[in-house]
Amino acid sequence: MSWVKQALEQLKSNGTCTIYPTGNSMRGKIESGQEVCLTNKTLDELTVGDIVFIRWKGNYLLHLILEIKEDQILIGNNLGKVNGWINRRDVLARMDEINAR
Repeated sequence: MSWVKQALEQLKSNGTCTIYPTGNSMRGKIESGQEVCLTNKTLDELTVGDIVFIRWKGNYLLHLILEIKEDQILIGNNLGKVNGWINRRDVLARMDEINAR
């Protein structure tokens, strides 16, 4: 996933990035190839329903927050799949904006 490498580099250097993720797991919220802006500057403001860029089992995903319990966050996609719980520290960025195609 080349968009992942780009996101990691840009977030590290300036705290924001614009990516064009591919895939269909977030269809209906984010379409494959659609422009998405991420930031790591507002991670203390996470809420249920936010779209987040996360570290997940050695990989990286752009998924929804389904539930928050203290430092644990339940994540899933927009097609109804629940992935599981992650630690808050595995949230790398939060979606700031989606731009129409």
